[in-house]
Amino acid sequence: MRLGEIRRPVGARRERTRRGQGPGTGHGKTAGRGHKGQRARSGAKRGNRTGFEGGSIATYRHMPKIGFSNHDFRTVYQIVNLGAIATRGLEGVVGPEELARVGLIRKAEARVKVLGGGEFGQALTIRAHSFSKSAVARLTAAGGTAEVI
Repeated sequence: MRLGEIRRPVGARRERTRRGQGPGTGHGKTAGRGHKGQRARSGAKRGNRTGFEGGSIATYRHMPKIGFSNHDFRTVYQIVNLGAIATRGLEGVVGPEELARVGLIRKAEARVKVLGGGEFGQALTIRAHSFSKSAVARLTAAGGTAEVI
């Protein structure tokens, strides 16, 4: 048997139904949509929406909109551990450009925060937008410096 000789068994595939093509198809007139109602209409996605309650005002729209969220104004940092920096074999002054080049962060332009996780024992000067207390302690103990940009 060759690959080109393989045929699918009879009945493995079914032809698609051609709706609205007359009474002989069995799906003529209403095309399987029934009579009237939301699902019979064109663009009948109505009712699939999250929170949809059959046309009455959804519960979440009844609720008062109070309070304030700082989510839109938060400061987002790219996180890097000292141990990850040590494994990449970086030397001298290490900034966002160097971290992006070796793949520790995605964007050199975005803010970077250095955390104190992992094994670390190099005397490096690390430039970042923010440092955790443990990162500063471990960096200075190793003879390096933490430079805030």
